[in-house]
Parts: sequence; structure tokens; C-alpha cells
Amino acid sequence: MNQNIVTQEELSLLIEQTYKVEGEFNELKTSYEHLQDTIEQVVEFLPNAIWIVDEANNIFLQNSKARELWQLFELLEFKGDDYELNFEDKSYLIKSSTYKDKKMFSTTDITEQKRKENLATMGQMAAHLSHEIRNPIGSISLLSSTLKKRVIPENIPIVEEIQNSVYKIERIINATLMFSKGIQANKTIFLWSTLQKSLMLACGYYGYTKDIRFKFPDTDFEVDGDFELLEILFTNFLFNAIDAIELDDDENGFIELEYGFKDNKHKFFIHDSGVPIENKKELFEAFKSTKVKGNGLGLVLSRQIAEVHGGGVELLDSDKKCFGIYIA
Repeated sequence: MNQNIVTQEELSLLIEQTYKVEGEFNELKTSYEHLQDTIEQVVEFLPNAIWIVDEANNIFLQNSKARELWQLFELLEFKGDDYELNFEDKSYLIKSSTYKDKKMFSTTDITEQKRKENLATMGQMAAHLSHEIRNPIGSISLLSSTLKKRVIPENIPIVEEIQNSVYKIERIINATLMFSKGIQANKTIFLWSTLQKSLMLACGYYGYTKDIRFKFPDTDFEVDGDFELLEILFTNFLFNAIDAIELDDDENGFIELEYGFKDNKHKFFIHDSGVPIENKKELFEAFKSTKVKGNGLGLVLSRQIAEVHGGGVELLDSDKKCFGIYIA
């Protein structure tokens, strides 16, 4: 009897085992695909860009954030320690690790964090310098007032120019200290006409050489707010407008402040005939001025003052240079 002959029973058993192995393989394949899909979803869910590469530095796995930063990937280096990398005006924290034959790179956008850290450092330095400058500026202001009473009439404009310069320095000091300490509003009810008179006096004291026509709201109304803070808010915009007109080629200029009341908010719209705004992206960025002589705090403080009054500030039309100022 030939021992190599496979019986029907053995063949059936072999076929059964084959189907069983095939079933287990399909289950294993399905589990692997499910696991791979889960890993891809987890990687996709992560807030940072992730690359996993093989020994040849070919990308094995990446998420959509990594695909968006494909140019950044070409600059990555494998290092044992975390490091920072600047790319296209942004800062990234780079982490790298290995597992068996795979390398993983993780990049986190820390631009906003770095900006806040830099602002905090600059604010502390500026506040310290402001305290140091305040005393000598006070002395200059007092001495210039005394000097104005004693000089001959022909020299009075020189003393007044000194006083105007001191006034501008004092505004920078006050703005810096206010920015470093934060803004709190002490509200009272007052008439707009009272604030308007103060704004006109401030513009006259600020000083300018051009023939500038001012147009303020014709109507009077009550305002529930912090008088001093709102004075700072509006003078910042008026002084910016004056500076823009001073830089313009035309010897004449105008500044118009329109008013309306809507949605329980006082709405002001200010525009001028001065030179256009540059670097609109940095318009409300602290310590980044769009003006040659600016300190980069005026518009930032103005927006913060408007916000503590339940409103805000926005650039409505960059071509006509129209700002909207809203307070509740």
C-alpha cells in the first residue's frame, strides 16, 4: 500500500486548515490596517507637524501640517537636544527622536509664545528706562516754564519748542508705563464737548507747521468712560494724523472725526489727508511703529483703551486711511 497517497479525510483537513490560516491572515491584515489607520489619525490629530522617516530619510508617515511645511522639512537636522528654527518670519521648536530604524521629527509653531516673551522683556526694559527718564524730564519741564518768563520775546518760540518736545517725551513715558502695568478704566459720565476742547488744546500743544483743518462732530452727547484714557485714545489718532500730514508734500491738510451712535455704541470714524499707512500688518503690533519717529505703542494702547470701554478699533479703509473707533 502506497503511504504517499493522501486520503480524502486528510485532504479535507488540509483544505480546512488552509482556509483557517487564510482567515487568520485576513484578520491580522485587517487589524494591521486598522492599527495603521489609527496611528495616522492620531498623528493627524496632533497640533504640530510630524514627520517619520526611514534610514534613507524617505518620508514614511506625515500629517497634513507637515505637508504644508514641506520646505521646512528640508532644513531639519537630527539632533539629540531640542532646538529652534526660524522659517518665513516664524519660529519653530524642533524635537527629534529615533525608534529602531525610524526617525521622528516634530515641529511646533512658537511664534506667538516668542512674541509674548519678547514683548514682556521689552516692556520691562522700557518701564525701567521710563522711570529713569521721568525725573530729568520733570526738571527740564519746570526749568523751561521758568525760562519762558525770563527770555526776550524773540526767544520764546525756542522755549516753546523745548516744551513741545518734552510733552512728546512725557507721552511716550506715560504710554510705556501704561502698557507695562495694564489698563484699568475709572468711568464717569461727561459731555463729549468737554473732551473735544481738551483734544483741540492737546493738538495745539503738540505743534505742527502745516495749515491743518480740523472737523469734529457737531452734536454733543454724554459719554460714560474714563476721561483721561479716552483723551489718550483720541490724541493718539489725532497726533498720528498730524504727523502724516506733516510728511505730505501738500502744505494744507485736513483731519475729520465723524460720529454716530448704533448698536448701543458710540462710533467714531477718523481720516486725514496725510501720507498713506505703511506696514499694515504691524499696525497694532507693540513696539513696531509704522512711523519713522513712532514708538509703536500708540495704536496698541488705543485699541486696549477702546476694549476696556466695551468697544474696539479697526482699520476700515487703508486707501482713504479711515479708522473706526468704538466705545460702549
